[in-house]
Amino acid sequence: MMTQFVKTLCKRAFRAVCGFMFCVSLLTPCAAAEPQHKHNPTVTRLLKKYCLDCHDVATADGEREFETFSLPIKTQQQLITADGIIDQVTLRKMPPEESDQPTDKERLALIGALRDGIQEARSQFESTGSRTIMRRLSNREYENTLATLFDRRVDTLGLTADFPREETSQHMDNIGESLVTSGFLLDQYFQAASRLVETRLGKQEMKPKSWHFKDNFKQYEELSGPHRSVFKYKYLCLYEQPNTDTRQGGYGHIEDFLAGVPASGLYDIEVQAQALHRDTHYDPKIFRIDFSEPFQLAVVPGDVTKGHIHYPQAIEPILASTVVPDDKPEWLKFRVWLDAGQTPRFIFPNGPYESRASVISLNKRYKDEFKKPVAGVSRTTLLREGKLPHIRISEIKIRGPIPEPDGSKEEVAVFGKAGFQQDHALEQLFAFAKKAYRRPLSEADQRRIKTLYERRLSEQATPRQAALDTLKMILCSPSFLYLSEITPEDERELHPYDLASRLSYALWTAPPDAELLATAASGRLKKKEELQKQIRRLLKDPRSDEFVNGFLDSWLNLRAIGDQPPPRRAAWEYYAQNLPESMKQEARLFFRSLLEENASVEKFLDADYTFVDKKLANLYQLPEKDKLRLKDGFQRVKLSGTKRRGGLLGMAGVLTVSANGVDTSPVTRGVYVLENLLGSPPPPPPDEVPAIDPDVSGAKTIRERLAKHSKDQTCFVCHRNIDPHGHALESFDPIGRWREKYPHPRGKGSGPKVDPTGKLPSGETFKDFESFKHVLLENRLDQFTHCLIEKLLTYSTGRQMERADQYEIEDILKRVKTENYGLQSIMLEVMTSRIFRSR
Repeated sequence: MMTQFVKTLCKRAFRAVCGFMFCVSLLTPCAAAEPQHKHNPTVTRLLKKYCLDCHDVATADGEREFETFSLPIKTQQQLITADGIIDQVTLRKMPPEESDQPTDKERLALIGALRDGIQEARSQFESTGSRTIMRRLSNREYENTLATLFDRRVDTLGLTADFPREETSQHMDNIGESLVTSGFLLDQYFQAASRLVETRLGKQEMKPKSWHFKDNFKQYEELSGPHRSVFKYKYLCLYEQPNTDTRQGGYGHIEDFLAGVPASGLYDIEVQAQALHRDTHYDPKIFRIDFSEPFQLAVVPGDVTKGHIHYPQAIEPILASTVVPDDKPEWLKFRVWLDAGQTPRFIFPNGPYESRASVISLNKRYKDEFKKPVAGVSRTTLLREGKLPHIRISEIKIRGPIPEPDGSKEEVAVFGKAGFQQDHALEQLFAFAKKAYRRPLSEADQRRIKTLYERRLSEQATPRQAALDTLKMILCSPSFLYLSEITPEDERELHPYDLASRLSYALWTAPPDAELLATAASGRLKKKEELQKQIRRLLKDPRSDEFVNGFLDSWLNLRAIGDQPPPRRAAWEYYAQNLPESMKQEARLFFRSLLEENASVEKFLDADYTFVDKKLANLYQLPEKDKLRLKDGFQRVKLSGTKRRGGLLGMAGVLTVSANGVDTSPVTRGVYVLENLLGSPPPPPPDEVPAIDPDVSGAKTIRERLAKHSKDQTCFVCHRNIDPHGHALESFDPIGRWREKYPHPRGKGSGPKVDPTGKLPSGETFKDFESFKHVLLENRLDQFTHCLIEKLLTYSTGRQMERADQYEIEDILKRVKTENYGLQSIMLEVMTSRIFRSR
């Protein structure tokens, strides 16, 4: 009964919000009637000359009628018509062969005019009137907000795992128009809130229990037989890192603890473990790991109800890690958080790349060392007689849940230091709701909270359970799930509480803290000086890492790394060394350094330093590859001795996400540069134009294929702008390794030499990657900075910038130029701008 009642309340509230948003959309001002479009005479003349004999109103051959078509485009049907004309003219399907044919100049004029018209129409159709649609929290913001409110990480619960996949808008995941709310999502919100509250606050008080495991360490599939034969399941062994293809020995579980812990809480885990055969005489290339580095052991959660316990699962954040000794078994200690039903699993993060492949290779190359050499895979022989590098666990102790001295973090965060107080339950619920809603409560808010709490009491719920049920309702309320609700619709400037939320979600992806809320309450936040002070404070706080991570995922589309992974055979280090995480971290640390130093954003285009760990130093072939250790983490390194790196375009993350995993394309990377760095995305290719054939008339290189493809003037117009920006990056393979030659098409030896030269439409030429960066720095710095300002405004406001916003963006650009293009100066200008402070 309680569940249905709360759901009903939540759905009523959502219907009210949806109705309000519909009314708002009706009130959004429409564009005034436009004057005759500048390109319309050209379009009308060319359509009349070449098309209307077959496609006038009377004939409408093929159900296509162009006589009434004109610019500007005002309807979706006209948009479809324009797209169709571009397709047919580009492919030379129309006019038919027997008819008079337009000249290349006429074809280009018609296509150009229609593309301009389409772009203008799409901008108009998608316009929000330069206003941010009242939007819900993105999944990322939602989880981070819950972690803040409950003062504990919630990623172990996987609350959003079953949520619908979110749509992005130009790679941004926080744009209002894209954040659709459905009935299904509302049900997911309720389930997530119920699970979080019951798991973290509804658990029964429990005395710590202890478990001790010394045998029955079963391992599955091809490991089972050899372990039973050689070890009698006495040891739990890890043979490979978790991100492998064959999944044999990457996860170690406790067979007698599959049910997991009985209650959510902190647990002490002790593991007696040893690193074996790190000094193996076998060829290190077989295992593809660095034996100079000590072996690492990490703990991740597992849930037997969510899939194979010895395979990767959707929810498995690393809870703790340590180094494993070589000399003898030692007890290693971890204190980790486990939710009810989760069981600890052990992984070998820097382990061998592929256990099965290693066994096969060892049996082929070292079979004469064994007493009874056999053909094929014999893991049993290797375990008994060989020197297979692995981590061996002989005992495991678990104790918990461990009491927290001042009460659980969740209890204190939600109810205060004294915990739940029946006599003050409503006051405690009001206080939590104020934090969750990010503003003072209205009478209606308090009435809803009180009504539900008292309703549950009348249904014989205990006071604490009634409070927990009310918390669930608060976490499903539109006031929690949506941003910006106080500022009246007829006012453009955000009221202080809405401005505080916009600022905190932009820079922390979380609700405002007490100081920011107090500043909003006093009204001082609306003053530019105070707003600047708060921006600086928030940026200095470690929580602003959420901004750096989220913005780079959006601006540079780094979240897409891994969507098109490279083949394992061609780029094994991408998997074996977990390069995607290192790639992202390089960009994050570089961005953070510019921000803290208020350094010029010209360094995004070229710089004499970057940040690398041992893995990236090796990928880049920097001198530091022989000096850095894994424990050193990331270090700032000089690039003065190399011309192959420097700036965003030399970073493996950017080069990987702008490739397709299997190979590279100047078109793909050229579009990436134009769209993400220069803010001038080319028009999409006509729908019916086929992809570039990899075997165009005997062409041997991608440059030759593009040259043949672009012989047609309608293709050449776009490709002359796109391709040069990509040719300069052809010196990098799909994961950002430097190359002088392409790989051989048949996989053996090397192929044609890479040609990184090019000429931009504006006339500048370059001979290689270094000179290309110089051209961008000398002639495109303002364009790049304009694009960066626009991306920052888009990310921080939750809407795409429109034509009406360009004037203020230009004003911001002029001001930051006087401050040497400093990144922190840009941030302050963006977040004190009229655009940021407006609905």
